[in-house]
Amino acid sequence: MLRTIACAVLLCGTLAAQAAGYRIQTLAEGLEHPWSLAFLPDGRMLVSERPGRLRVIMDGELLPAPVAGVPAVYAASQGGLLEVLPDPGFADNGLLYLSFAHGTPRANATRVVRARLDGMTLHAVEPIFTARPGKRTPVHYGGRMAFLPDGTLVIGLGDGFDYREQAQRLDSHLGKIVRIRPDGSVPDDNPFVGRADALPEIWSLGHRNVQGLVYDAERGALFSHEHGPRGGDELNRIVPGGNYGWPLATHGVDYTGARITPFTEYPGTQAPLWQWTPSIAPAGLARYDGDLFPHWRGDLFVAALAARQVRRLRLHGDAVIEEETLFAELGERLRDVRAGPDGALYLLTDSPRGRLLRVRPAD
Repeated sequence: MLRTIACAVLLCGTLAAQAAGYRIQTLAEGLEHPWSLAFLPDGRMLVSERPGRLRVIMDGELLPAPVAGVPAVYAASQGGLLEVLPDPGFADNGLLYLSFAHGTPRANATRVVRARLDGMTLHAVEPIFTARPGKRTPVHYGGRMAFLPDGTLVIGLGDGFDYREQAQRLDSHLGKIVRIRPDGSVPDDNPFVGRADALPEIWSLGHRNVQGLVYDAERGALFSHEHGPRGGDELNRIVPGGNYGWPLATHGVDYTGARITPFTEYPGTQAPLWQWTPSIAPAGLARYDGDLFPHWRGDLFVAALAARQVRRLRLHGDAVIEEETLFAELGERLRDVRAGPDGALYLLTDSPRGRLLRVRPAD
């Protein structure tokens, strides 16, 4: 049964925003650290749980049994099952893409598999990408994925925390966004193809821990956001071959308070479109194009873990011209935000008993 909370929009952005009423419904609860949400063409929803389970919501009910055939994950600290992403042709081919932490405490990495969902079982599970080199830290995996209009798949990766210098190295996937075809092969037009000193999958570099990826078809732009250290979370517009600065430039400082670099901008690197200091710990990223909230159309939505809220960003060109804080009254860490096919906004709370929430107009 749906539980509803009536509330009003909390306005505390950089510019005054139009007030609009909404209600928040709990669609599912008791999810163990849910990480991502996906919508299927037949109305089902998929939720990944970090310990390694893929759950199905059908007709508004969370099915008790998880999907069978999910590969084993390295579930430690931030590691586990991460993104679930349906293929653009899912209605015809039933294909899903899963990202997760793979390996052992001494050698682990972000891996992506492709599989076919048939009923409640995954078949033909095939690894299509594994980041290298392996690392010894159970953190900073990235894991967000998105499809580009040409059918290629982009994957956001983290720097492994203790390996931040590798974010600037082209012989490492750490701290990168990579681009592959759905079968794992490398597109010929990737920016570093043919260079002996570079891994051909690399699309952009200089990232710390990419936690949001969305392609904006109207703007023809790929947007990402990433965790900074202590401050310096970033929203970026990704261009092929772009260097986004980490750790040469950042608005944040180390967790000890020590300065990582004297630069907030650095020659040859891309400055962020927007940055958050102090850190909000951005998680999921969505663009809203629905009809239920017409004043939100075209805006980006950023879920936040540490800030326990959602930030709505309105852009004009490449400039953020308005920021609004939403859903802070929940008081919960928010792991993912999605725009649903029904025009509602969906949220996942990060907790051992996490919830899937749906946001609709109050009336």
